[in-house]
This record gives sequence, structure tokens and C-alpha cells, in this order.
Amino acid sequence: MQHAVAYVRVSTDEQAREGVSLDAQDERLRAYCTMTGIAVTAVIREEGVSGSIALSHRPGEKEVLRLVRTGTVQHIVALKLDRLFRDAEDALRQTREWDQAGIALHLVDMGGQSLNTASAIGRLFLTMTAAFAELERNLTAERTKAALEHKKRHGQAYSPTPYGYTREGDRLIADPAEQIVIARILKMHVAGTSLRQIAATLNSESIPGKAGGKWYASTVRSLVLNDLHQG
Repeated sequence: MQHAVAYVRVSTDEQAREGVSLDAQDERLRAYCTMTGIAVTAVIREEGVSGSIALSHRPGEKEVLRLVRTGTVQHIVALKLDRLFRDAEDALRQTREWDQAGIALHLVDMGGQSLNTASAIGRLFLTMTAAFAELERNLTAERTKAALEHKKRHGQAYSPTPYGYTREGDRLIADPAEQIVIARILKMHVAGTSLRQIAATLNSESIPGKAGGKWYASTVRSLVLNDLHQG
């Protein structure tokens, strides 16, 4: 009998929003393996792990690799493409390595159909699916960026409220005290002061960041790059 490792993943926000629980994924994968005559040797469960993290950098990948290298499993089963991979490049690189090792990937729910890379047709559909999934993510990112830029141009509130402004309904209202700090930050930046030095100066003078927090090079960088403050 062929053996498989089932992989289930969910982020905390996603689980709360959509109810895509680990147990629900586990149940569907086991049912699929029973139907196809594959024994489930292990189930890798990852909760609160973002899909933006490459599979090779996730804790569960170590166990998957161990099972593959020892010849314990011949199949990897997951519910959907996005349970495993963050983008097309990640998907194609990893599945190519599995294919060379004789490991077939099964995606149980691809629009109501299952996908199996053990066949040439299955690998073709995986390539197409990964490409279209990445296209959709990129289009979503473009739409989000365009909407954000529109709000910034028209002084509309967006979350979180940026430093230098307060929120009144859907409008951003300039905060005079914070605007003075912004002008000083930009002046230091143009003069060549490093982001770390700027943050240290603000902290040494007890100038609070947004919500009273400390300043860091990363927060200074975000402020400098925010086109709300350009000009």
C-alpha cells in the first residue's frame, strides 16, 4: 500500500473569519486518502503559520522532508494549493524536487476537483493553477494599493491612522504637534542622518511615536516613505 503525509495549515485570523479549522482539513484529507487507497502515515498540523512564509521555512517542512528522505511516504496531500505554497515559483520549485524523488502531490479541493501530480496532465494543471493563483494575488495587491493611494490623495482615513494625523470619521485631520515632528524627521533624513540615529534622537528627547510607542529605524523608514508626507 502507498503511504502519504497529510499537511494542514491555518492562520489564526483565517480560522476565526472562515472557520477553516485544522480538524476540518484533516477530516477531508483522510477521507480522500481512504477513497484513493492511500494510507495516511502522518499529519503535519501548522496553526498560526502565515501562507506568505515559504514552505521550506515552516517548522512542519522538516518533518515532511524527513518522511520523504526516509522513503516512508510516496504522496503529500493537502486541501488547496495555498495551504502549501506562497507563490508560483515556490510551488513549481518544490513540486519539481518532489517529482524527482518520486513523490506525488495531491490537492484535494481545486474548485471541486482533485489534482494529482503523478501524471503529466496533473503536473500541467498544477503549473497553470499556480500561475493563475499568483496572478490573482498580484491583481488583488494592485487593487489594494490603488485604493490606498486614492484615500491618501483625498485625505481619507485608512487603517492604521498614520503618524501626523488624527481620524475624524472617514477623514484624516493633520495633527499640528506631530506634523512638526514629521518636518524635523524629513529634514534630518535629507541631511543624511541615518534612520537609526533619527529614532535614537527622538527617543532620547522623549518624543512619543504613535500611541505613545518608541521610535525604531523601521518606523522612521515607514514615515519617510509614506507619500502622505512627501513635499
